[in-house]
Amino acid sequence: MNNFFYIVLIVAIVFAADTYQKYLKMKNKQPEHDPNLEESLAKIEKLEERIRVLERIVTENKYDLGREIDNLK
Repeated sequence: MNNFFYIVLIVAIVFAADTYQKYLKMKNKQPEHDPNLEESLAKIEKLEERIRVLERIVTENKYDLGREIDNLK
C-alpha cells in the first residue's frame, strides 16, 4: 500500500471522529426554554379543559339541548 492510501485513511478517520463528537454534543444538549412554547402549551391545556367540560355537559343524561334552547327564547 502506498502513502496516498494512508493519508486518505487518516483524513477519513479524523472526519469520522469529528462528526461523532458533534453528534454526541447535540445528543446531550439540553433544550432551551422558549417562552412562546410554554405560553402555547398553557393555552392548549386550557382549551383541553374546556373541551372536557363541554364533552361532560353533552354526554350527561339530564342534558336536554332542545329544552335549553327553548329556555333562552
